[in-house]
Amino acid sequence: MTSDVPDIGYGTQFAQWYDRVFPKGAAGQAVADALAGLHPDPDAGTLEFGVGTGRIAVPLSRKTGRVTGVDSSPEMLAQLAAAPGNEEVVPVHADIRTYTDTRAYGLVYMVCGTLSMLLTPEDQREAVRRAADLLVPGGRLVVETGNRPAVETLHEGRLRTTLFTPYPEPGTGLQTHSTLTPEIWQCSHIWYESDGTSRVGTELARLTVPDEVDAYAAAAGLTPEGRYADWNLTPYAEQYPMFVTTYTKSA
Repeated sequence: MTSDVPDIGYGTQFAQWYDRVFPKGAAGQAVADALAGLHPDPDAGTLEFGVGTGRIAVPLSRKTGRVTGVDSSPEMLAQLAAAPGNEEVVPVHADIRTYTDTRAYGLVYMVCGTLSMLLTPEDQREAVRRAADLLVPGGRLVVETGNRPAVETLHEGRLRTTLFTPYPEPGTGLQTHSTLTPEIWQCSHIWYESDGTSRVGTELARLTVPDEVDAYAAAAGLTPEGRYADWNLTPYAEQYPMFVTTYTKSA
């Protein structure tokens, strides 16, 4: 790990319980399966921006081979290092806005709102440009991030609201105190365990709409390709909380 990599501190708050909120297993496998289906050429290599605990990279590596995973959080990368089956995931401690490599990749992806963790249009645009630069000709970029219209609907015109998401395991759930401004979405989360303990963390995000991400990609020389509501590749609709977009690099 190097100390000169800028980091927002997300992993400091969430690394120890991230996999409780976003469980590994069937949900992660479904994303990995979809990404494998979108991969134009597994032999050309795979790169994840925001690899975190390896929730997606580990199952994807079993289908496509080695995955290079970039993350700015030492704490999240430490969780990845301890993850079973991580042998084909290469962790890299770096900033996705400035990351360079000696090679290019057939698939670059950033999922689960990684793009939204960059809080200005300029930083988001730079991350997409960096991803585009790391694609081989004919390669594909896949982005999954938060859908602002859906979050606005949840708020029902209010600046603040509180949401609760029950989880399948009895006695567990996530309570979110949400503040939505024109630029930034702040979420303070309380995770409840069945034994009565809880964890607290706060995150900031800059939500987008597909047209905005399409503009970033077009500026980076990519061609917008697909626009979806989920990993079943359901057609995009404003009421879905996330969206998935795909882009290709000219061959």
